[in-house]
Amino acid sequence: MRRFLGFLTSIFLVFLTACGSVAPPQEFAPDGEIVAKALLLQFRHTSDRLSQSLQIEEPQVKIAKINVTSLEPIYVGKLPAYHLQGDYDLTLRLPHQKDTKQHNNFDLYLQRQIEGKTWRLLEEVASQWRSYLVK
Repeated sequence: MRRFLGFLTSIFLVFLTACGSVAPPQEFAPDGEIVAKALLLQFRHTSDRLSQSLQIEEPQVKIAKINVTSLEPIYVGKLPAYHLQGDYDLTLRLPHQKDTKQHNNFDLYLQRQIEGKTWRLLEEVASQWRSYLVK
């Protein structure tokens, strides 16, 4: 009987622990402006390296029609974060041409900072997180 009660207690504790892991509230998820700034920051990281290696002028960039199709609240380093997926339209303006690409997929991790005023773009590299301030 004692073994049975011990077993039931263990099962009960497992269920209580599982119920206690609460995800961050979705109402604190980043708004469209933050997502657009994060997408621009992510694009700039890639285009900076490319522009430098090709020795060309950086294009003017416009991000529009952001469509978030998936929003997953998670915790990274004990702070709330949000995994967002979706698509957007990208317009590049170069000195002699303009190019628009529609429905570009994105996969972002954004983390709200402790004071709640700033956001950071997270990038997982070799099982560790790098973060960049979203301005």
